[in-house]
Amino acid sequence: MSPAKRVLAAVAAASAVLVLAAPAQADPDIDFANQLHEFGIYGPRDYNAWLGKIACKRLFKAVDADAYASAEFISLNLARDASRAQAFQFLGAAIGTYCPEQLGVLQAAAQ
Repeated sequence: MSPAKRVLAAVAAASAVLVLAAPAQADPDIDFANQLHEFGIYGPRDYNAWLGKIACKRLFKAVDADAYASAEFISLNLARDASRAQAFQFLGAAIGTYCPEQLGVLQAAAQ
């Protein structure tokens, strides 16, 4: 399994766990920011929440055909030093927080 596939599989599994877990706080943007911090992704909370919601909207409207296209979009909008793995982690966190119905996108990419 390639390194990218391993990252995707881990992100998909982690996202599935998050979708099934009860929310710890009433504000999903704070939960999202806290999860991003675990991945070493920082930045303005409102901007990151906006980017996560836009990524979900792009998947819903089929602007991004798959997780790879969505991660590329995210990568272009994160800090320059963000890695490809962080873009996929951001995508997994966004899907888990804002559009759990898109979890299949991550699972399809991991296979």
